[in-house]
Amino acid sequence: QVQLVESGGGLVQAGGSLRLSCAASGRTFSNYAMGWFRQAPGKEREFVAEISWSGGSTYYADSVKGRFTISSDNAKTTVYLQMNSLKPEDTAVYYCAAVRGSLARMGERRMDYWGKGTLVTVSS
Repeated sequence: QVQLVESGGGLVQAGGSLRLSCAASGRTFSNYAMGWFRQAPGKEREFVAEISWSGGSTYYADSVKGRFTISSDNAKTTVYLQMNSLKPEDTAVYYCAAVRGSLARMGERRMDYWGKGTLVTVSS
């Protein structure tokens, strides 16, 4: 059974940092891009960041560029999202996702796998 399990969410003050993790299991994610979407209260789910299977290519939403960094471990079983300089508007449930292709180009409706999400709350 394929699973994506997120962890690392929590409450942090504005300007602080958090690191999210997404542990993937149940299959080999060869040729899958993995990454993160987020959904704030009352808003649609939006793309945040993605990393290619090889780890050589990353892509970010403009709203997080320069503040967030996505990475993966050598075994390609865990994807991380380092979030720095957090803002109240970063408050959301963060979801890990995987797709054969590109998360940003294909959009949330075409993801192959989803995690259940982890809540990030940034206080002002």
